Amino acid sequence: MPIPSAPLSRPGTVVRVKAPERNGSSPVHSVSVVVPVYRGEETIAALVAELDRLTGPTTTAAGARFAVEEVILVHDNGPDRSDVVLRELEGSFPQVRAVWLSRNFGQDAATIAGMAAAQGDWIVTMDEDGQHDPAFIADFLDAALASRADLVYSKPSNTRPHGFLRNLTSRGAKLVLATVFAFPDSTRFESFRLIRGDIGRQLAEVAANGVYLDVALTWVVGNAVSAPVVLRAEGREESGYNYRRLFSLFWKMVLCSGTRGLRLVSMLGVTLALAGVIMAAVVIVEALTQDNSDPEGWASIIVVMLLCSGAMLFSLGLIAEYLGVALHILVGKPLYLTVQSPTPRPDTMHAPAVHHRVDAAVPAAATEEGLRA
Repeated sequence: MPIPSAPLSRPGTVVRVKAPERNGSSPVHSVSVVVPVYRGEETIAALVAELDRLTGPTTTAAGARFAVEEVILVHDNGPDRSDVVLRELEGSFPQVRAVWLSRNFGQDAATIAGMAAAQGDWIVTMDEDGQHDPAFIADFLDAALASRADLVYSKPSNTRPHGFLRNLTSRGAKLVLATVFAFPDSTRFESFRLIRGDIGRQLAEVAANGVYLDVALTWVVGNAVSAPVVLRAEGREESGYNYRRLFSLFWKMVLCSGTRGLRLVSMLGVTLALAGVIMAAVVIVEALTQDNSDPEGWASIIVVMLLCSGAMLFSLGLIAEYLGVALHILVGKPLYLTVQSPTPRPDTMHAPAVHHRVDAAVPAAATEEGLRA
């Protein structure tokens, strides 16, 4: 079934659908939804269809009114044909606007690129895979207005729709950041969030290479709250994140969270120095009190050498990582680069458009079977 028809707009044209207001009624908060798209060929159309139902004024449980005035889809050059689908959606839905990146820059950079292009009073960021339900945008807005917060994070109330090992490692990584690296805010970081529009846009303008979006938000947001959500199963069989990419994100958070890592290196050096002094004292005492000329303790010496050399190499590697981040900023390496259009595909120059089904009320991920998956 083809994508539902809608008034066409030229690619790259921003269509502002301003929601009407009645005299004496509460103002309508305009919302820009930013979705980084890496492997969204099979899922992004259903998500856009859900968001399309929120383009008219919608009243929240607390009486606030909002409308999704634009949906910004940031193409992050994934391995599938997401660019073809994004072009179709941009032509079929007037509120959809595609942002094209020159290459794959990662989820954070793609999200920041979308935030820079957003124009709404509020910016909502969400994933492409269907596990984030747009219906919770109303709850986010109520939480923000009730607490006078500039940032609202989703707080999953159900088990994440991932494997046990991935959930365990993700939770463990956040706890390590919160305890070892003294960054307690990391425990509530989520990619489904609501940000005040002017803060999101200005942060996107100053964000440098190597920045981790959630860490950067802690620098500029004074009051952040959380709102409960129910996560749905992903609309595809394989997740877009493997363990290597997840570790890369964790390490990026470590480097971006401050100089706590360097302080830990200093503490490690002091600890090893004190242990060396104690061991030297023990050796001297034994030499003075024991009449034994046999060479002993070779195993202990080897162990100490391995521990010390390993600690030194780890420390040098961590320092080098910090220097690498600083070097990228000094030489002007961009966080992202946008282009006018995606790289042309020879097979789509004259081929008919490939339509994707979006006729379901919600994606398959939203069914009860998907929630139990």
